[in-house]
Amino acid sequence: MAESMQGLKRSHRCAELSKKNLGETVTVMGWVQKTRNTGGLIFADLRDRSGLLQITFNSDKLSEETFNKAYKLRSEFVIAVTGTVVEREGGVNKNLITGEIEIVAESLRVLSEADTPPFPIEENSKTKEELRLKYRYLDLRRPDLQANIMLRSKVCMLVRTFLADEGFLEIETPMLTKSTPEGARDYLVPSRVHPGSFYALPQSPQLFKQLLMCSGYDRYFQIARCFRDEDLRADRQPEFTQIDMELSFVDVDDVIDVNERLLAKVFKEAIGVEVALPIQRMTWQEAMDRFGSDKPDLRFGMELHNVTEVVKDCEFVVFKSAVEAGGSVRGINAEGQGSMPRKKIDALVEFAKGYGAKGLAYIAINEDGTYKSSFAKFMKPEEMDALVGAMDGKPGDLLLFAADKNKLVYDVLGALRLELASQMGILDKNEYRFVWITEFPLLEWNEDQGRYTAMHHPFTMPMEEDLQYLESDPGRVRAKAYDIVLNGTELGGGSVRIHQDDIQERMFEALGFAKETAYEQFGFLLNAFKYGVPPHAGLAYGLDRLIMLMAKEDSIRDVIAFPKVKDASCLMSEAPNVVDAKQLEELEIAVLAKTEE
Repeated sequence: MAESMQGLKRSHRCAELSKKNLGETVTVMGWVQKTRNTGGLIFADLRDRSGLLQITFNSDKLSEETFNKAYKLRSEFVIAVTGTVVEREGGVNKNLITGEIEIVAESLRVLSEADTPPFPIEENSKTKEELRLKYRYLDLRRPDLQANIMLRSKVCMLVRTFLADEGFLEIETPMLTKSTPEGARDYLVPSRVHPGSFYALPQSPQLFKQLLMCSGYDRYFQIARCFRDEDLRADRQPEFTQIDMELSFVDVDDVIDVNERLLAKVFKEAIGVEVALPIQRMTWQEAMDRFGSDKPDLRFGMELHNVTEVVKDCEFVVFKSAVEAGGSVRGINAEGQGSMPRKKIDALVEFAKGYGAKGLAYIAINEDGTYKSSFAKFMKPEEMDALVGAMDGKPGDLLLFAADKNKLVYDVLGALRLELASQMGILDKNEYRFVWITEFPLLEWNEDQGRYTAMHHPFTMPMEEDLQYLESDPGRVRAKAYDIVLNGTELGGGSVRIHQDDIQERMFEALGFAKETAYEQFGFLLNAFKYGVPPHAGLAYGLDRLIMLMAKEDSIRDVIAFPKVKDASCLMSEAPNVVDAKQLEELEIAVLAKTEE
């Protein structure tokens, strides 16, 4: 039977007590983690978000009624205990912050009883994620998950304080806005007042934050909820949170400077990690050539080698045809992996095929310097030696090659490099390697649409020295864009925005937009630009990804209170779900049954 808390007030959280409180009478409240009964003594571990504290119920010091209540305690009962802080009998528990003390209970109230939970509430749970997500309110009681959620709160507070001190204003932008076809798929919200019309939930506050610069607010930020109807993966959710900012009268270096100092403060104060400033910078082209990725993980080497020139005249048709088609041949050296079993090499080949490769060529260098290779019979001995030399191959190394169009070679080897590092166990979650990636291509060719699309968005400023190529060679134009990358994960990205009418019009033309189409989609922004717009730039971080890396987790689901699963559903609340016919009627929406073909 649940009791009232009337007349009781909690004096401390569990882990706020220490030897400094010896002799004090205190009142603590929380959940029973577990109990141990030794006859005349009952020990209960009490848990709240701060940690665990041992409570001792002594039959000699309590009324029979109170001791009987203690005897009936079970896991997850919610209780209030008043008692005296004493030194822990039976030795110190070094695994607990409160391991030197315990509370000898004087009174006990059972505020709420609990059914047996469907899984144990414990750190590093081995319970299947599906079950934990169905009972997420129980999963969120786990100390390691609570630590992640509290870290997230702390980081948000640090960000707010830092940006406020830097002259930023926190301004909210609309959640119900207009759909724009460029970018990812929108979540649509039907309007009851305007039948047949729809709002879109924001993919980012991009247009509104640029309007705030037009409105003279100078420095804006927002911890913003954003929505994208995309397929999910470990670092992607249908709804996510951005630390979003925009600044006026700035260029690339100004944005990078304030953000480096922000990262240094957040990492130092939240998790005690020193970020060495300035953070390394690398152009997009260098990142692709060295790591096959625009979000390179710098915690290990295994860089790409371009061996196109070395093999261009060989008779191995895979290499030869790639070079003749204007592609390249590149490889990575997995040092010390030369004795990898054939079965594992075959698995790597299948892995590469998942990224579009037709296969992988390899050379395993034996300890005596001889080669075991999938293509040696097509090569002259001197060509093999030259290739191994170009790869810095040594006895005991495994050399892996991809040959195709540049983009595909980068994708395959960039992914393979990470897969090998993972298999070799050389990724250290305690190491934080930041890098700015700069000078992205402004545009990328979209085969499906037969036109160039913006690599970031249509308002990204080209580098001034490349403006001359915007019409004649659009693929050559670099953008004033920058991403901040940590350990192979893109934390955030941004750019200097176009603020000159003539450049914006040229940009739309390069994207194949008629002026009317541009105004149809972005008219309110383009109209605002007619009335005096300052040079401006911005950046947005994925907060969920940032916390995931700070907490050393593998999935953003472990740092979000109520995440969705792969099909964008919530196992706990069973969203999305059908709605009442009356609601649909009010919206003038009919749901059609899908007919089988």
